[in-house]
Parts: sequence; C-alpha cells; structure tokens
Amino acid sequence: MGPVVKMLPARQILVVDDDTSLREHVAGYLADHGYGLHLAGNAGEMEAVLGATPIDLVILDVMMPGEDGLSICRRLSESGGPAIIMVSAMGEEIDRVLGLELGADDYLPKPCSPRELLARVKAVLRRQDEARGDAPKRGKAYYFLGFTLDMVRRQLRAPSGAAILLTAGEFSLLSAFLEHPQRILSRDQLLDMARGGEADVFDRAIDVQISRLRRKLNACTDEEVIKTYRGAGYLFDAKVTRP
Repeated sequence: MGPVVKMLPARQILVVDDDTSLREHVAGYLADHGYGLHLAGNAGEMEAVLGATPIDLVILDVMMPGEDGLSICRRLSESGGPAIIMVSAMGEEIDRVLGLELGADDYLPKPCSPRELLARVKAVLRRQDEARGDAPKRGKAYYFLGFTLDMVRRQLRAPSGAAILLTAGEFSLLSAFLEHPQRILSRDQLLDMARGGEADVFDRAIDVQISRLRRKLNACTDEEVIKTYRGAGYLFDAKVTRP
C-alpha cells in the first residue's frame, strides 16, 4: 500500500466586479489553476459570500455602483479581513498609492493579463502563508519595546496586551525589520525581504506600507521605532529578542 497523501483544501478567492463577463473570465482562469472561486457584483453580494464562506483573497474592482472598491477595501482591512488585490482602470500612481494606503496587499491596473493576475495571486497567498507562521526559518515570536509579534498566529500585541491588526503586507514588512533590527535597509532590500521580489512594486509602495505600520506602532509607544534616513532607507530602532 502506498503512502497516504493528504489533500489540502483549495484556497478560496472572491472576485468582486460589476462587469459580469470580466469576473467570469477571471474566475474561470483561476479555477483552472486549482482555486475555489466565488463571484459578486457589488458590496451586498460580497457580504453574503463572506458571511457564508471563509475567503482567503478578494480580487476587488475599484469602480462599482453603490459602495466603491476603495471604501470596501478600507472596511475589510480595518476589520482584519482577507487579503486584497485591487484592480482598476485608474492606473495612475496616486490611485495605486491610495489603494495600498487603505490596506490592499497589491494593486493591478486594468487591463491586466490573466497570467499576471495569477502570479500576483500566488505571491499574495504565499506571503499570507508566511505571515501565518509557515516559514520555518523564523522564530515563533519576537519581542520589542513591550510588543509581541506571534509568527504562528500572525498577531501583534501592544505593550497593553491589545491586539493590533496587520495586513499581510504590513506583517511581512515588520518581520523583515525584526530580522534586521538597528540596521539601515534600502527600499530594494525591503522589497526583496517583505515581498520576495515577486511583485512589480514601485518605491512609493514601501513608503505607504511603512507609514501605515509606523502609525500603528506609534499609537502604542512614545518611542520612534521606525526611522527614515533620506537617500538611504529605513532603520528599525529597537532591541529585538526572541526565544
């Protein structure tokens, strides 16, 4: 009798777009690559799916009737919802930065090829797995300035004990800082460490992620944890310990 192979359940993806033919085309392509797909044409339909099924990743259009994608992105991010890839015909840098600022894990301008979208999906889900503690090279927890970052539960706790919600991107970025404390890291280094060099991310994306992460840390401590060195990069200025 051969070895028993345990089949893992398919990762569940929700495509939210008011363009019926486009969302069905995207869903069909991703389903052919082994993902479980769900479809929604607006915020109400999206909420019905989220209430009935655990979703790993939302592919979210920006321009929709009713509640738009940016508002939905902010709401899902603030509630600690699934990872988000935003897609939009508005491809200007300011729109991408705004999407990332509101909590998106990645942002693609329309039209985008299904192959590129698939690559982004794989990259975001891989970072999500690492954030949940599936990266064996990392310790199980980090401690700094009274904070605790639990690598298994993907959870940051403030000195008061309160949980601080982090997006997958923020978690990966904080993990990179904690592995290289009190050392100046350039944007390119942070991109490689936090995103694995897989996504086509421009420099401003790192600035946005760091700004969000800095605000969350500064709300719980008087210390300036993340320092900016113009022309050089960023430094995580805290003593870090781990078991």
